[in-house]
Amino acid sequence: MTWRLHDQAKQTNSPPLQGRGRGWGLSAERIEQLGGYATDMRREPTAPEKRLWRVLSRSQLGGYKFRRQSVIGAFIADFMCPQKGLVVEVDGHTHADPARDAWRDAKLNEMGFRVFRVSNSEIMHNLNGVCEGLLALLAEMPDRYERPHPNPSPEGEGLEKAREYSGISLEGSVG
Repeated sequence: MTWRLHDQAKQTNSPPLQGRGRGWGLSAERIEQLGGYATDMRREPTAPEKRLWRVLSRSQLGGYKFRRQSVIGAFIADFMCPQKGLVVEVDGHTHADPARDAWRDAKLNEMGFRVFRVSNSEIMHNLNGVCEGLLALLAEMPDRYERPHPNPSPEGEGLEKAREYSGISLEGSVG
């Protein structure tokens, strides 16, 4: 049997090597557990999360790409814009403890993320206002990176920027 680093870390329950993607000192087992929770949350979104995702998905909001139920360290963010480092938290019944939310926001800030909190009722009754607020915040935030991802998606997102930065023709490289 061939051991991968991930398998080896699971066997010893040791934290993955820093610099190999995510981790923040979490064990491979805990990272996998959080990923499973995030997958379950994507399958069963709340009504406000569904409604907001319709606006955020497919880069519809100002061209910004968002991910939903994204694992960041020991946390699962409802929505996250990787380009800007913005986390959007939809506050419903699970966010009944303001002190815990403030602690979580501080931890995410330490990791380089800014948190935008919005209530379920704001999404359900004032979605346009929420979107305007998000766009204004995204416009004022600096990009976290200047260049496109080194491995653009096979669908072609980012290929134009990759060509622009590298000066290399990427014609025929993506099916």
